[in-house]
Amino acid sequence: MAIIVRLDVMLALRKVRSRELAEFVGITESNLSLLKSGHVRGVRFETLGKICEYLQCQPGDLLAWEPDEASAED
Repeated sequence: MAIIVRLDVMLALRKVRSRELAEFVGITESNLSLLKSGHVRGVRFETLGKICEYLQCQPGDLLAWEPDEASAED
């Protein structure tokens, strides 16, 4: 399963800096960077909710699913 994180796109659309979002959410910029790059195993709903609150978006605006190549072949 390939979950694509589009947080960087929403930050750009909203003209928000990572530092501002991290401060509002209560996480480090390093952890936000890991989330933006998709290098996390999970995210708490509370964190996702705060991100959506600040960016005025829906979770589906931040996350997308794309089938793996192996899944697409089946």
